[in-house]
Amino acid sequence: MILASLLVFFTCIWITLTPNAFAAAEIKKPHQCCSSSMKWTRYSKQETRMRKDDSTKVWPLKYKQLLHIEDHDFAMRPGFGGSPVPVGIDVQVESIDSISEVNMDFTMTFYLRHYWKDERLSFPSKTNKSMTFDHRLIKRIWVPDIFFVHSKRSFIHDTTMENIMLRVHPDGNVLFSARITVSAMCFMDFSRFPLDAQNCSLELESYAYNEEDLMLYWKHGNKSLNTDEHISLSQFFIEEFSASSGFAFYSSTGWYNRLFINFVLRRHIFFFVLQTYFPAMLMVMLSWVSLWIDRRAVPARVSLGITTVLTMSTILSGVSASMPQASYIKAVDVYLWVSSLFVFLSVIEYAAVNYLTTVEERKRFKKTGKISGMYNIDAARAMAFDGCYHDSKTDMDQTSFSLHSEEDSMQGRFTGSPSIDSPWIKRRQPLGGHVGRIIVENNHVIDSYSRILFPIVYITFNLIYWGIYV
Repeated sequence: MILASLLVFFTCIWITLTPNAFAAAEIKKPHQCCSSSMKWTRYSKQETRMRKDDSTKVWPLKYKQLLHIEDHDFAMRPGFGGSPVPVGIDVQVESIDSISEVNMDFTMTFYLRHYWKDERLSFPSKTNKSMTFDHRLIKRIWVPDIFFVHSKRSFIHDTTMENIMLRVHPDGNVLFSARITVSAMCFMDFSRFPLDAQNCSLELESYAYNEEDLMLYWKHGNKSLNTDEHISLSQFFIEEFSASSGFAFYSSTGWYNRLFINFVLRRHIFFFVLQTYFPAMLMVMLSWVSLWIDRRAVPARVSLGITTVLTMSTILSGVSASMPQASYIKAVDVYLWVSSLFVFLSVIEYAAVNYLTTVEERKRFKKTGKISGMYNIDAARAMAFDGCYHDSKTDMDQTSFSLHSEEDSMQGRFTGSPSIDSPWIKRRQPLGGHVGRIIVENNHVIDSYSRILFPIVYITFNLIYWGIYV
């Protein structure tokens, strides 16, 4: 009974205390939620403060808002439907990399700058400072579609990033600059090569917008084209750079503004004087040496003439290999072909001298029955091979020579020594003591006139040639 009374007593106490515990627990839970929410609020404020301090995280949103990129359709040109957009151009030429006569083109590297106004890009600014961007913004706004007429290859440099700069001013004025290399055609005239000057031009034009939509002009007039002071080429020196403008008409699309970068290149002549003209002169003068060699020395004169002819043909082929296949005559062709003609005429001159000498000898043989001492076979043979003069007074006539030659050859076989009467032993003295008399006596009239006529005509040709082309 006592145990039952204690059990009932503790049960009542437990029932009384349990609701208070649950109530206390419920009261504590809201306090914990409040504390956690307060911690989250503090974290959010700190993160927001950090984002404000780190401008790079909010910059994309900032430039889009400032430039109103999402609010406009930049596929349309500025002021669409109104007056044409004025686009100013200026160029800073960095270098002329190469000039190719064979391909008739040139390669140029330069900075191309565009200036225009797009009010859609205007933004408020208390300091009136511009904003500068790189190539990543170019695809999101409108830019002029300039291309290079008659270009073969062109590219924008991309080391280490694309060499593009975009600068936007608060009033909407835009500067777009790019570093470009272009290979373009240059219509060259080689009629005066290598004493020529070439006029080349690089032409700029809008591809899609004709004069009703876009107006191209030089930003600063003639001062819009600037060049580096250290530009130099191996074969040319640059006489002048100039800027000009004009129009181009296409039957299907109309008139377009076109800008021209003109430059004049004059070729250095010294290289070609050393490599082409001077060797050609030497070959012509070398061919004249044969005019002073005795006409009986056939191997010497023939070999000299053939050597000079082959050398001239080598010079001609070397010049032709480095030149385009032009259908007209060039200045260097005139000089080389005339020089080749002089070399060829020296060979023909000796052929005529040799032929006329033979004819004259036959006539004398028919009249006298003897060969003249001047044309004695043994004397000529000895002259050609040992360089010594043989006195014609001691030589035999043809009959006695033919008779004694048999006897001398037989005696030589048995005795082992040549005959004393042989004409080979009858050499008197070296050729050097009789040079003057030999040249006068053995000189043909054609050789005499050629020694004077060839140099005079060639010098006259040189005076006329250099007077015309220089």
